[in-house]
Amino acid sequence: MARSSISIGIQMGGLRQFDREVDRFEKEFIKEVKRVITETAELIQGQAQTLAPTGDGHLRNSIEIRYYNRGLSAEIIVGAAYAIYVEYGTGIYSSTGNGRRTPWVYWSEKLNRYVYTRGMKPQPYWQPAIEAGSRHFELELGRLGA
Repeated sequence: MARSSISIGIQMGGLRQFDREVDRFEKEFIKEVKRVITETAELIQGQAQTLAPTGDGHLRNSIEIRYYNRGLSAEIIVGAAYAIYVEYGTGIYSSTGNGRRTPWVYWSEKLNRYVYTRGMKPQPYWQPAIEAGSRHFELELGRLGA
């Protein structure tokens, strides 16, 4: 008997109110998810810029955020063409193991001379930023119950 009275109560007057509450909850939840996405994207960008080697600042300045789907998606981009070499190193120092095994010589326009090198040691800035962002994202979504 109690079941039918609850059912009748929802059918009689509570259905519109229930729909409004569900809509309000959905909007608030989406707003919070967008907040978490924005915070995470900004955290990754900030960490990557902080950890990137200084140099002339081009690498740091090339790290930017693009938002899609009305803020429900974010893409963090590193625009510097040499970014991957800074992250993983080159030559004998390559952390991927794919680096050149012998020294080489190249002409440097900047120095106006030949340069002898065995490569460049990795200077990770991207992976640590992604890991920090992932931890933040999972923690915050967990707080939302997602």
